[in-house]
Amino acid sequence: MSGKEVSSFIREEIRKEVGTLAFSPCLAVVLVGDNPASISYVESKKKACEELGFSHRDIELDKDTSQERLLEIIDELDNDDEVDGILVQLPLPRHIDTDMVIRAISPEKDVDGFTPVNMGNLVLGQECFIPCTPKGILALLDYYRISTDGKKVVVVGRSNIVGKPISNLLMQRDRNATVTVCNTHTKDLRAECLQADILIAACGQSEAIGADMVKDGAVVVDVGINRIDDPTRERGWRIVGDCNYAELKDKVHAITPVPGGVGPMTITMLMENTLIAARKRRRG
Repeated sequence: MSGKEVSSFIREEIRKEVGTLAFSPCLAVVLVGDNPASISYVESKKKACEELGFSHRDIELDKDTSQERLLEIIDELDNDDEVDGILVQLPLPRHIDTDMVIRAISPEKDVDGFTPVNMGNLVLGQECFIPCTPKGILALLDYYRISTDGKKVVVVGRSNIVGKPISNLLMQRDRNATVTVCNTHTKDLRAECLQADILIAACGQSEAIGADMVKDGAVVVDVGINRIDDPTRERGWRIVGDCNYAELKDKVHAITPVPGGVGPMTITMLMENTLIAARKRRRG
């Protein structure tokens, strides 16, 4: 399942719609500190905005920026009618209360879908901004016509960003999956994974899931992005997922590669959420 292919298709639809609007959707991205991965993600989001005809605000703050100052900036963006979506790049420095920062973002501009209001509405099955990675997973399954109805889904990972929201989304009436959520305390993880018709790996451990943990013909969605040493590469490392792709690719019905699977979908869903926010705000 190619996230690059699906992402390109969805982006073209977004680009077409933006071309019909009398305004440019605006995404504000706040980066605190100099984490290399965060800087890379922010650059990717900026590039996506420019590619799709969005405008963007880029707020880059020193790692020692106080929590009070960050909250002031979020308040300014919340009250700026030209800004449709606000994203605060995580992780934040340790001296900043991440939960408090997320709660400060207006739910109407919370295009990451992390505020308690959007998360609560997601659990209730009500209209909300769906977190971008889970939304991307659903889009991948839909594009490749992989039904979740009546299927046994095992989610390995329980983060607020992926594990919890995707589990809730899949158990709702429009998806009708039977969902098991596993974590580091799960007894006999292998036995749980072997039951999965659809396995979603989001545990953050490089190539932790191999062929002996997945049944023949299963569908595997690998959310992991892990850097491992590789002396054969000029840069000395490579990116792998939470699953052993080489072991699984000929055993399963479908699998997302890393890179090129879920990753491209996450940023595309962020753009889609920003477009939705702009339509709602500017058209009432």
